Amino acid sequence: MIKFGSSHDVTIDQDKIQQLLAEIQSDPMGGWFNLPDDYDQDELFRIKEAAKAIQQNSDYLVCIGIGGSYLGHRALAEALGLNQGTKLIYVGNSLSTREYQRVLAELEGKDFSINVISKSGTTTEPAIAFRLLKQQLFQKYGDQANARIYATTDQAKGALHDEAVQNHYTQFVVPDNIGGRYSVFSAVGLLPLAVAGASIEELLHGAKLEKATLENPTASAAVRYAWLRHDLLVQNYDVEVLASFEPCLSQLSEWWKQLFGESEGKRQQGIFPASVIYTTDLHSLGQYLQDGRRNIFETVMEVEASPETSLIIPSLDSNLDGLQYLEGKSLDFVNQKALEATVQAHLEGGIPVNEFKIPDLHEKSLGALIYCFEVACALSAKLSGINPFDQPGVEAYKNNMFQLLGKPGY
Repeated sequence: MIKFGSSHDVTIDQDKIQQLLAEIQSDPMGGWFNLPDDYDQDELFRIKEAAKAIQQNSDYLVCIGIGGSYLGHRALAEALGLNQGTKLIYVGNSLSTREYQRVLAELEGKDFSINVISKSGTTTEPAIAFRLLKQQLFQKYGDQANARIYATTDQAKGALHDEAVQNHYTQFVVPDNIGGRYSVFSAVGLLPLAVAGASIEELLHGAKLEKATLENPTASAAVRYAWLRHDLLVQNYDVEVLASFEPCLSQLSEWWKQLFGESEGKRQQGIFPASVIYTTDLHSLGQYLQDGRRNIFETVMEVEASPETSLIIPSLDSNLDGLQYLEGKSLDFVNQKALEATVQAHLEGGIPVNEFKIPDLHEKSLGALIYCFEVACALSAKLSGINPFDQPGVEAYKNNMFQLLGKPGY
């Protein structure tokens, strides 16, 4: 499914990889690993039915969540270009008054439903968002508002679970054995994506095909990528830049940064994950990539299939812009040559470059890519002796903020 190549050679210890894959699969937080193979079909049916109901009565689905509760499905929705029918709009990932005012104004006069995604229901950013959006929902729909709230939360406990039971919200489960940043293929990601019009079966099918590649570790893109990352880290390459020449993959880069940043950045260890969108960032960070410190390696995502509709550079009577040599060529052709030129320049400048080749930007291929990154991340952390499934450092800012806000007990 996903092809992987690199300018840097490594020899993979298959026994070590098999051992680590077994550890990941048996980990109390490793429930995501087999999700593509054995997804609960009853839940899949419920997700699709709920999506149909939302599509029938809502112009917008407001997705409330932060971190893994929204980044994965937002990444896929934007990569797939889902902009027909019910639209997804996101809140609960910041505390910006301006952002809330923009969202509330956009919802004015529109029909909408809410999908609040939180394991506990007490995380500050989404909890505030839920209060604000519930207020708007009840002002518009009165007694019918509860029927427009979909809670994706803990199966048995927590503030959001209890509120959902009390008010008869439609509920979906955040599984106990899957952490937020690995939850794209659970109801956390699948419900919003189904509402937006994605084929969630194809997403899971792509992930399943990618999982099958693990049977031959040396041929698996996930395994080779993980092993190579660790080998480069040992050689003091401690910054990785994920690059794409497709702006629609910018949110996928944001999800990737959370996945690797929260999974590996512990005990003063780990590779720092950064991202760029080319050719835009070649006119800014491109200078640093070409001539800056040599502690950086680059991973390029290349989409192999051309867009279904080509844009041709038109012919003009004059050649004032100097582009006559490009007349009649497609914009996709020019973008591809920019990619090849960038990879060549960075290699010549001393940057190790990895390349993921993605067949296209459809559900099956993107499902495979997401699963590939999840496995690679867990393996990469394990190779450094790091637990890929906790995030103890995230609590530091929260404790300080609660104290400054005067929360009881702080």
